[in-house]
Amino acid sequence: MNSQVSSILLGVDDMDRSKRFYTEGLGWKVQNDMVGVSPDGSGFSGVVFNYVVRSEDRVDEVLDEAKKAGGKILKPAAKLQWGGYGGSFADPDGYIWNIGYSAEGKDQPYAE
Repeated sequence: MNSQVSSILLGVDDMDRSKRFYTEGLGWKVQNDMVGVSPDGSGFSGVVFNYVVRSEDRVDEVLDEAKKAGGKILKPAAKLQWGGYGGSFADPDGYIWNIGYSAEGKDQPYAE
């Protein structure tokens, strides 16, 4: 697993305020807004790392590497609702990593 990160998901208290900060304040581009788990002690660490690879097989390999290294598989690799393929694991400190592949588009931010 290379150390490049394709995207970062942040757990925030106020989505609009955070979007303004990153887009208007820092000039960053936001590709997708996601609303989901609350970081109020439910086990969500407040940050999720996305790691995008070039094949479904590589998704399976990375999840297997993580499990062998002591990670906990949170969601086994499978076809995703939006058409991609992926799964997730938590590292020993509880940080969540989504490992994914999408055959859509040639300009994907592949980590490897």
